[in-house]
Amino acid sequence: MNKTFMIFAVSVFALGTWVVVVVAQQPPRPRMHRIVNKGQLDPRPATSTPAIKNEVTITIEGDQRVITSNGIPEHPTGQFPNRGNPNRITPQTHVYRIPANPKVADQTTPMRGEFGVAINGVPFDPGAGEFYAGEPGWQYEPLSGAIDLGIDVSHAHVQPTGKYHYHGLPTGLIDSVQVGSGKHSPRIAWAADGFPIYAVYGYSDPNDANSSVQKLRSSYQLKQGQRPGGNAPGGTYDGTFVQDYEYVQGSGDLDECNGRFTVTPEYPEGTYAYFMTEEWPVVPRIFRGTPSVDFMHGPPRGGPGQDGAGQRGPRQRGAGQRGAEQRGAGHDDRRPLGRGGPPRVGQLLPDFIRHSLNLSAEQDRELDAIQSMVDDELKTILTPEQQDQLRSPRNFRARGGRPH
Repeated sequence: MNKTFMIFAVSVFALGTWVVVVVAQQPPRPRMHRIVNKGQLDPRPATSTPAIKNEVTITIEGDQRVITSNGIPEHPTGQFPNRGNPNRITPQTHVYRIPANPKVADQTTPMRGEFGVAINGVPFDPGAGEFYAGEPGWQYEPLSGAIDLGIDVSHAHVQPTGKYHYHGLPTGLIDSVQVGSGKHSPRIAWAADGFPIYAVYGYSDPNDANSSVQKLRSSYQLKQGQRPGGNAPGGTYDGTFVQDYEYVQGSGDLDECNGRFTVTPEYPEGTYAYFMTEEWPVVPRIFRGTPSVDFMHGPPRGGPGQDGAGQRGPRQRGAGQRGAEQRGAGHDDRRPLGRGGPPRVGQLLPDFIRHSLNLSAEQDRELDAIQSMVDDELKTILTPEQQDQLRSPRNFRARGGRPH
């Protein structure tokens, strides 16, 4: 991509009578990988007991379920930092608001951040910001073992912000609530759209709670044949990349969202429900309902907040700050989301614009990767003082004037 194009990313939107001009802040340059084969995932053993107690509250406020937590798991974790992950688990301020009575939307929505949050307050964030050759298009599957991301036996690791989060089956949580064969899984999480998430086991007849219990199977399959090669990776479709999989309707028990309509122990009259599966995608990545903006990614302040390089980090919120972002320790740079306020610093397209465009998952991935590259070019050009001005607009100085 032409470097001149990468220097400034300016998004101009006429909203009523005003125009928003967006300039960017800087996550790091995506790491360069050219691996084209699966590895062997080697989860770190759960040898570390969190020094801080798990705190989570779940309340109903009007038509919303509010989940607040410090993000510390109640189960042992792997040792962090480790060779594949240099970050330490630290307390977070997670506040998630989801519909208490969710509804199926007219169309599905691809995941653009965290998929949901477990009953222990730890989020599910299954994607990783690792791409073939550092370019958008071919995203590495973090559970493939192709790249060591320091994942522990609960298929979790830590972002630079200190956020512990799950990429796959949360083994520690599953063991604590006694998920196993012979009975339907208890609810282990809520998705960002408000629907429940279960783990592996469901009724063989989704309409009959007296039917036998079985492992539910994903309807995603590996593509046949060879990857295209050239600027794209070559080799056999083996699960190294997210793009190695395709949805094959009817090949499993679940739909493209890894869910189905079913009765469950918590919903004897039936509900739409997601299931984590032992096969890909493990954690669902498409929403049947309308996801809360509280789960969307935003660029963190003060350092990268991604899984590996290139993925923008998680949003953290103080209590009562619905839809706001807290960007890194030592700063409180909150900006409202949606139509009520301007895009956050560094954002090419505001969240409400991306929602309205009905982007495909592929388009989302490409936009995210382009955003990372644009932001990185600014870092190579601007001085630290100028970068600080971007992060704190009130520090901008007019020519010959005073700081505002």
